Amino acid sequence: MADAHGHRRRVALPCAVRLRLCLLEAAIDATQRRDGAINRPLFSLYVHGGGFAMFSAASRPFDTHCRTLCAGVGAVVVSVDYRLAPEHRFPAAYDDGEAVLRYLATTGLRDEHGVPMDLSACFLAGDSAGGNIAHHVAQRWTTTTTTPATPPPPSDNPVHLAGVILLEPYFGGEERTKAERALEGVAPVVNIRRSDRWWRAFLPEGADRNHPAAHVTGDAGPEPELQEAFPPAMVVVGGLDPLQDWDRRYAGMLRQKGKAVRVVEFPEAIHAFYFFPEFAGDIRKLVGEIRAFVEESIMSK
Repeated sequence: MADAHGHRRRVALPCAVRLRLCLLEAAIDATQRRDGAINRPLFSLYVHGGGFAMFSAASRPFDTHCRTLCAGVGAVVVSVDYRLAPEHRFPAAYDDGEAVLRYLATTGLRDEHGVPMDLSACFLAGDSAGGNIAHHVAQRWTTTTTTPATPPPPSDNPVHLAGVILLEPYFGGEERTKAERALEGVAPVVNIRRSDRWWRAFLPEGADRNHPAAHVTGDAGPEPELQEAFPPAMVVVGGLDPLQDWDRRYAGMLRQKGKAVRVVEFPEAIHAFYFFPEFAGDIRKLVGEIRAFVEESIMSK
């Protein structure tokens, strides 16, 4: 956990998943009313990228990114340290993300952390593989919490998903898309060889890239089922990202199913541009777009 003075504390969960919490002065100030009463700030659960196999919530780029979102959006940000492939294949990362939501729905963050937050306006966010995980956790959550046979855990402050924020989410399939072919050997960070290796490490033994974990649009696999409660989505697309065609198809699938989708295009952006200072202008725009999406989603709740 990082407080307003930059000190870090770890939030203990009764399971193997670790959390990293970011609460900056901007978010703390937002909780105080003039009459001394306390507002509950917005809450975001963030899932880091890394091909399901690399990095952690404590890795510097992701920690800095979460602090930027915390300050720019005025939300409490909890970053998930999920189990990594290949030691922990599908569906371990999805299980861990869902477990964190269920833990928070049951207990919140205990009083010793001093973090009041509004779990009735929860945003699931993630970049790259974390965006994939965020989608699947949202799909699971809205399925299980709207099924009478599996009611959500009792809580005075139940978790309600107000939106999902997917930054260049990592989806795929056996097909090689136009962008993947055109940017092979040109785009940094992601290429076909790396992408194939990460999918092999994460997907079940013997599965191909049309597995529903990777191929979420239903074009070459099972039709995805989305409940009515699946929240509005913001999808960020980079014009120099080999994944861009998959991301646009994902947004199209959501629209076909009647879901609200906000697609934000960054024509000159590479994959994971939000970690590179060379893209400072786009990073500022991204934070503004996220803030606008959050405000719009809250207003329409």
